[in-house]
Amino acid sequence: MLKAGIVGMPNVGKSTLFNAVTRNRNAEAANYPFCTIDPNVGVVTVPDARLQVLSEMSGSQKLIPAAIEFVDIAGLVEGASEGAGLGNKFLANIRETDAIVQVVRCFENDEIIHELGNVDPLRDIEIINAELVLADHAALEKRRASREKKAKGGDKEAKAELELMDKLLPHLDSGNPAITADINDDERELMMREFFLLSSKRTIFACNVSEDELAAALDDPDSNPMVSKVRQYAKEAHGAEAIVISAHIEEEMIDLEPEEAEELLADMGVSDSGVSTLIRSVYHLLGLSTYLTTGEKETRAWTIPTGAKAPQAAGVIHTDFERGFIAAEVVHFDDITELGSKAAARDAGKLRIEGKDYEVKDGDVVEFRFNV
Repeated sequence: MLKAGIVGMPNVGKSTLFNAVTRNRNAEAANYPFCTIDPNVGVVTVPDARLQVLSEMSGSQKLIPAAIEFVDIAGLVEGASEGAGLGNKFLANIRETDAIVQVVRCFENDEIIHELGNVDPLRDIEIINAELVLADHAALEKRRASREKKAKGGDKEAKAELELMDKLLPHLDSGNPAITADINDDERELMMREFFLLSSKRTIFACNVSEDELAAALDDPDSNPMVSKVRQYAKEAHGAEAIVISAHIEEEMIDLEPEEAEELLADMGVSDSGVSTLIRSVYHLLGLSTYLTTGEKETRAWTIPTGAKAPQAAGVIHTDFERGFIAAEVVHFDDITELGSKAAARDAGKLRIEGKDYEVKDGDVVEFRFNV
């Protein structure tokens, strides 16, 4: 299962957000730095309203949503790349994740201590990014020495790595994350396969706002000056998305029934504090899509890499499905729900028989034919 690491400066709301996303109180959320030392891990279901619709259509006995893993990682401080604070532990933990959710404090509260004495979201982001870049630079320099010896001996792979390092090191020297480097697809594949750079991980920024500011920020993110700055920075410097959440409100709703939670949000003038949007955004950030199966026993969401071919998608259910793949019966969710049933979709010509070269789309409702 792919992992998203929740990172940020101390006391920006990381552990509170982790508790909210995972709907438990396993992560200690206290008003002092480094209250998280060992990473907390939680499996999170991906909100998907399509499951309920298909379930009612099929009379399913149960629903099984897609899931991803979130990791709450210790707060980072300046100098982490050189071991300051819990830096070495932080960097090791983040290296094991597939994507990053960087929580950015976008609210003022004198009762919640900030590590640096005042709230400045762009400064916080740049500190974290700088530490990731510095750690990557050091890792490449160390790797370079060993690859130079192999390249002199005629190793073509080592030579290709050195040529890529010659592009990446100046880019990192300028303070830029590896993910924004101007390299071709083959070089990017080599970078991801061999270098495991921290700053090459896909990132989403979670702007943590106060309860009083949530409704306005969700309606118009740029109405909050801090959120507006983060959104602009994320887009221009990182090619990334920034979303608005209120970790405190979400944590308050952990112990509420769904109806009570909806009522609480409605009283504030919002339908969602942003965590559902965050989970879905991270799911897609990880390069994942969902196809659906439905029947009397269950309606289920299956996770696949975006662009997966039909046999690969079948293998997610069972390796026998992939090994003995014959064909896939496919109808898109929009078509089957518009027409009311699989039979109606077939009569309308919306149900197709696809072969091994078909790329399964997000929202496809699929039944596989196989023989082993």
